[in-house]
Amino acid sequence: MLARPDWMEQGACRGVNPETFHPLRGEDTRPAKAICAECPVREECLAYALSVPEKQGVWGGVSERQRREMRRRKVA
Repeated sequence: MLARPDWMEQGACRGVNPETFHPLRGEDTRPAKAICAECPVREECLAYALSVPEKQGVWGGVSERQRREMRRRKVA
């Protein structure tokens, strides 16, 4: 198992119910994105999600669908 990056300790999501960041298909992602908008490590979180690549949940204020589009644009 990979060690958690140090920046995760500073995340605004720390202590928040993880289900907030992993809504079911069709559920609202705005609550998670609102927390991410105030997060001091948002950029690190998004970079991590794009590099792994993390395929589920809201990371760095970006949904799975948005990350797929970001990857697709980067490749094109």
